[in-house]
Amino acid sequence: MLQADQVVPTTCPYCGVGCQIDLHIKDGMIFRVNGRFDNHVNHGNLCVKGRFGYDYVHAPDRLRQPLIRANRSDELAPTDWDIALNTVANRLRHARDTYGPDSIAILTSAKCTNEENYLLQKLTRAILGTNSVDHCARL
Repeated sequence: MLQADQVVPTTCPYCGVGCQIDLHIKDGMIFRVNGRFDNHVNHGNLCVKGRFGYDYVHAPDRLRQPLIRANRSDELAPTDWDIALNTVANRLRHARDTYGPDSIAILTSAKCTNEENYLLQKLTRAILGTNSVDHCARL
């Protein structure tokens, strides 16, 4: 049986439940995921996505840095995080100031933790000034 070089405890990324998992890593690659028994969230149990849905981590076409449309062209170009975040902030501010806060809506994700979704709704309501926030798992 394959032995891990490293076992990394973390939280499953697939929904907001917060199941605790152990990532078994060999040669820098995840090869197995186990549920953790030492918590009260999932007691070692995992859904099929949590147990087997880790191939995206090593996908060759996975984005590894932010991309931005240079000069509003159709072509995406690599950039750093500071430029990407400043661009998004400036464009959101421009849309809010030009068209009003209800011209912006935020869609959160079931892959975010409850805490991350809470922060997104606070950003939407307190900073952007709109109640137009929704969640894909609501359906």
